[in-house]
Amino acid sequence: METLLHQLTHGNALLLIFILGIGGTFHSGYHLTGLSSPSPYIQQFINSSWYDRYGEPPPPQTVTMIWSLIVSLYAVGGLFGVISVKFVSRMLGRKKTVIFNSVIAIVGAGIMLTSKSAKSYEMIVVARILYGFTAGLGHSSHLMYLAEISPRKLRGIVTLTSATFMSLGKLSGQFFGLSVILGREELWNVVLCVPAFFSVAQIIVLPFLPEAPRYLFIEKGDDKACKKALQSLWGQGDYKEEMDDMLAEQAAVEAAPPKNPLQLLRDRTVRWQLVTVFIIYCCNQLSGMSVVSIFSFDIFLEAGIPREKIRYVTLGLGVTEILTSISCGLLIEHTGRRLLLWGGYGLMSVTWVLVTVTLNLKDSSYWVPYSAASLIILFIIFFGGGPGGVTPTLSSELFIQSDRLASLVLIGIQRWVLFAVLGLVFPFLITALNAFCFALFACVCLLGCLFTFFFLPETKGKTLLEISEEFKAITVCGKSFSERKILETKL
Repeated sequence: METLLHQLTHGNALLLIFILGIGGTFHSGYHLTGLSSPSPYIQQFINSSWYDRYGEPPPPQTVTMIWSLIVSLYAVGGLFGVISVKFVSRMLGRKKTVIFNSVIAIVGAGIMLTSKSAKSYEMIVVARILYGFTAGLGHSSHLMYLAEISPRKLRGIVTLTSATFMSLGKLSGQFFGLSVILGREELWNVVLCVPAFFSVAQIIVLPFLPEAPRYLFIEKGDDKACKKALQSLWGQGDYKEEMDDMLAEQAAVEAAPPKNPLQLLRDRTVRWQLVTVFIIYCCNQLSGMSVVSIFSFDIFLEAGIPREKIRYVTLGLGVTEILTSISCGLLIEHTGRRLLLWGGYGLMSVTWVLVTVTLNLKDSSYWVPYSAASLIILFIIFFGGGPGGVTPTLSSELFIQSDRLASLVLIGIQRWVLFAVLGLVFPFLITALNAFCFALFACVCLLGCLFTFFFLPETKGKTLLEISEEFKAITVCGKSFSERKILETKL
């Protein structure tokens, strides 16, 4: 632990991790929860703006449609942000991509802030699209930057900070949305602009911090700048082990040039890596965690928690998620990735079964609803300390430099599509199935547990090339994907 703290504090690494976080996944987390508190005020604003413009109140279905656009077009913006990450990163580099993303976030905040005085709900829609774009681009570029500044022994801890800042963003959205802070009718546009202040700080500080060393060495071919960046981040040293790893990866990249997403999908040598991240991200999205973040008010209302206490319970959820994410950071290099994944999924599955039981018994006693709330907090502990914390680290470890950008695009597309679908479907699920909808989440978590237990190799302490070889060794019907490719080529 002392060695870890020494490495993190000896150079600029800790400052860079913080600056990347407040302008990266923090935004994604904030906008997941930040819209909940001002939602009734925004709908009132739509009504009043329509009346001022047309002299008559809008039809209820029109207000619903505009509100739906404000909510759903965030995911559309996120999808475009993810798709653009490969182009923007190759054109600008890692550091300038992050700065560019912060500029877009500030523009979006400016539009949101002035929408109230302009009496324009269209401006809210545009701002939400820009917020989604910055969340999609920022999430991928943040994770990519972290992966490319990390020494092998610290890779798990460093990349996991993206999940910690995501949790911090969710908590901040809940905190600033309290009525005693900014969650009041006259400040609804201000509460939706809070992340932009962190973007300003990122734009000011980031130019003085180094570019990603792995990007400098492998893509730019500048070994001197790479070594200088490593020393600036982690303190003085020769970093021979890290440079040798990059040299081996550079040779692999030269043998296999960078791929676009379609080429990566057709490449059988990385098929297991793609299958793995797709299944894990799918299980994460459909495990119920996204639903808890977005629909926490409805869930606790269904559980029987008094309406006036729900907002403070959800604030407790945010605190819990941050603490478990930090705990996962302390465990990940000790226990490895695989145990935290399958163990976390297994405990999450059991928790959802118990939630289903308690929700069906909520009228039997006054304390049962609070048991359901406690179980949901327990679920967040298992998620944040397992799959939620490990997944960003794992997704950065499974692909070498030539494949990483394309993989981030594919993962991001999947994440945003599932986010949009879940947001549309869950309100109907909870109406049709009531408490039994959580049994579906239990089944998804069980699938994640079984897959990671039987198929996922451990990646702790291994180079990216060693991890690639581990996946090539996985067999289906006695043959690996790489062997199948060789046989098809011969035929």
